[in-house]
Amino acid sequence: MNSRLTFSLLAFFLLTQALSLWTAHYLIGEELQATILNENSQDIINSFGLFGYILAFTLVLLLIIKFLKKWSSHLIRILESLGTWAGATLSLTAIYPSDLMALAAIALVIARWKWKASVPLRNTATLLACAGAGALIGVSLGPIPIAVFVALLAIYDFIAVFKTKHMLTLAKAVTAQNMAFSYRLNSAEKEGIELGSGDLVVPAAFAASLLKNYSMLAAPFNLIPSLLILAASLAGLLFTVHAAAQKKGEGLPAIPLQAALMLTTFMAITAFY
Repeated sequence: MNSRLTFSLLAFFLLTQALSLWTAHYLIGEELQATILNENSQDIINSFGLFGYILAFTLVLLLIIKFLKKWSSHLIRILESLGTWAGATLSLTAIYPSDLMALAAIALVIARWKWKASVPLRNTATLLACAGAGALIGVSLGPIPIAVFVALLAIYDFIAVFKTKHMLTLAKAVTAQNMAFSYRLNSAEKEGIELGSGDLVVPAAFAASLLKNYSMLAAPFNLIPSLLILAASLAGLLFTVHAAAQKKGEGLPAIPLQAALMLTTFMAITAFY
């Protein structure tokens, strides 16, 4: 992977995480969170509930791709539009608290429908949606439940890529249609990489959960656990992307290594922080 791609990856990762932490800070201040299975953010059952939602969503996408090929692009774009609108509304509202931000998110969705092939527009939509989704998930799950969720997702990602391989099928389908479920990073040499949205949402959610957990501490000490988690995730992501670049045409899941490093860092944080 060349230096330009590395810089682009760093820029997108850091920008997404910075916006997600800002959005999480806003949600914490407003005392807002999502109800997954119950309102107790410390209940581990919510980890399994959220994991179940992700499995169900993935199954719906796979069924659409396999059995509704004629309508698949429209149906998947509708799902993308709903996700983009919800996530972007959260992150844009955190930047400028106003009901008008929901309209701005709608304008982004409309632009995505009009300029379907635009990669910069797709990346913008993915960034805003990932930042909002990561923040909301994080403030809705306590540190232990988010750790359990991350572990479940890492196991699933490994199986989905190396065993069943259905994640590769899904990735090819959505990237072929320039859907905002991933980032597309290109270089002047026409080299490029696809970065899955989960590779950014998962660390964002973990960091947001810790930001809420340590919100009683004064700045910048309340940020340190979140930043350590993000540093661990970034290390895992860079290593995976570099390894994938050595294997042309072969996709590698980033979440397993990201999760391993984040969970190890989390254990160190709970022991010493």
